Amino acid sequence: MEKETPMQKKKINTSVYKIIIASLGIIVLILAYVLINTNNKNKELLSEKEEQRLELKQELDSLIVQHENIKIEYGELSESLKVKDSIINKNAQEIKKLLDTKYRYYLVKKKLNKLRKISQNYLHQIDSLYTVNKELKNENIKLTKNYKKEQLKNQELSKIKEVLSEKVSTASILKTYNVKAQGIHLRGRKKEVKTYKARRLDKIKVVFTLAENKIIPAGKRTIYVRIAQPDKAILAKGKGDKYSFDFKGEKLQYSIKKEINYENEALEITLYWIKNFSKKPIMPGIYTVSLFCGDNLIGETHLELK
Repeated sequence: MEKETPMQKKKINTSVYKIIIASLGIIVLILAYVLINTNNKNKELLSEKEEQRLELKQELDSLIVQHENIKIEYGELSESLKVKDSIINKNAQEIKKLLDTKYRYYLVKKKLNKLRKISQNYLHQIDSLYTVNKELKNENIKLTKNYKKEQLKNQELSKIKEVLSEKVSTASILKTYNVKAQGIHLRGRKKEVKTYKARRLDKIKVVFTLAENKIIPAGKRTIYVRIAQPDKAILAKGKGDKYSFDFKGEKLQYSIKKEINYENEALEITLYWIKNFSKKPIMPGIYTVSLFCGDNLIGETHLELK
């Protein structure tokens, strides 16, 4: 076996070195390619991740805007769902924080889905409240209208009742007509002659008719006649309660009184005031003759003496 010469050994070593260097160059090229490719993929992943983050952020912002618009739209009704509103705001803040710091797509997506469900539930509840509130308002309007109608009806009935009551009260009062007063001078002992002279007056004759009235009960009635002189003094038989009657809580003097039996038919009555009962002189002027029954003034006339 021949021994390798130094030249041959040198050639062999050089070839080995070349192969090693070539292999290392290939490896370097491969590693460079892998590194570049990895960097590009990382950039693509980062870009995709950022797009996803921005997309999720837009979705979150959209949910928040929708929620705020719902609150504005429903106004005061949203006040009744403050607890639910605070939960939505709390979840939104948590998601926002995750997007800005420890971003993880699936975690954020999961929380967004949860927030969307809470928001939908909030909308459903507030919409139900709105529907109920609207129905209550409509019912309240209906009740108010019915109440006002009933009020008007009651007012009308009260007015009718008052009118009827007034009519009944008015109809229940004994009325008179053809009320007349005459001055009488006695010629001889029995003959009556009309007179308008105060100095010749012996009697005052009062004539009137009680009207027919089928409403008031039949029975006894006391008619009081007050004759007032021109100076307002009453031509009475005497003083005190004996010659007075009650009228609306007051004591009034009377000149003549007569008890009658009223049978609901028209009844003509004649009464006399006789001068013998009065010691006062008869003064000229206008005399007022008033008729009373119970608490009612039922007739009045005047007599002028000269």
